[in-house]
Amino acid sequence: MTSPIWATVAAGVTVLLWASAFVAIRFVGKDFSAGSLTLGRLISGVIALSIFLIVRKAGRKRESGPAQVKFRPTGREWWLLILCGLAWFGVYNVALNAAEQVLDAGTTSMLVNVGPVLIALFAGLFLGEGFPRLLLIGISVSLAGAVIIGFASSSGKDVPISGVLLTLLAATVYAIGVVAQKPVLRRLPALEVTLVAASIGGIACLPFLPTLLRELGEAHTSSILWLIYLGVFPTAIAFTTWAYALARSTAGKLGSTMYLVPPLAILMGWIFLGETPALLAYVGGVVCLTGVAIAKRKPKVATPAA
Repeated sequence: MTSPIWATVAAGVTVLLWASAFVAIRFVGKDFSAGSLTLGRLISGVIALSIFLIVRKAGRKRESGPAQVKFRPTGREWWLLILCGLAWFGVYNVALNAAEQVLDAGTTSMLVNVGPVLIALFAGLFLGEGFPRLLLIGISVSLAGAVIIGFASSSGKDVPISGVLLTLLAATVYAIGVVAQKPVLRRLPALEVTLVAASIGGIACLPFLPTLLRELGEAHTSSILWLIYLGVFPTAIAFTTWAYALARSTAGKLGSTMYLVPPLAILMGWIFLGETPALLAYVGGVVCLTGVAIAKRKPKVATPAA
């Protein structure tokens, strides 16, 4: 298969796993606080990423294929990696975990998805990706769908302002992390970039270690298993497939695919948490899908006259 197809598959894996993360965070949140959950997730993710890297290097040595791209960041790339690690892997996860202490999975996933709007804006401003008309239309349509999902997910109940503010903070640092990561992926391999960024986020969260150790001793076994799941799948695997897709697409277009996360998160929340979505949620999901299709559509190029 060609690279564009692989990039689409990678983006699909990312969307599915990140949608499951909203549900897993809600489940694990009964035993772990926001900071300790972040640190535990990152520790599990870094271990899994390290194993992936060791296995990949061993496989390439046996195959004696093309030389592997060496991970040697420049000074500027190190600063971008630090920014990505602190913003996306650190602050984002703590803010998101805290938000899901008071908001349901569907509402949280909808609010976080103002992030792709910020990604498109930041990418146009700082990465020179511009503002294609179809991209802006697709983002607007998808945002409308996300708002519809939000109304459906809230089920008429008051949404705590603290949860809303924390989720908007998560969306902002998420966008900053994506835009910081994109230039680094132009030259450096995705797996190493993800591992270093996750390690930086984990180091920043080390002050939560005493709380994590205490809560591990008191937590249910199922919560500990879900914590490991969050580290291996939505973190190690999903962030690696995201980085792979991001290196082969624009940040704005790839960010628009994240509007698929809310309908999936609502469906999973309904199945696993008993959070029954209203009919309006399905309408919002269709609108989201329509916006993604518009944003990813390539404009027609006029054929010159003979």
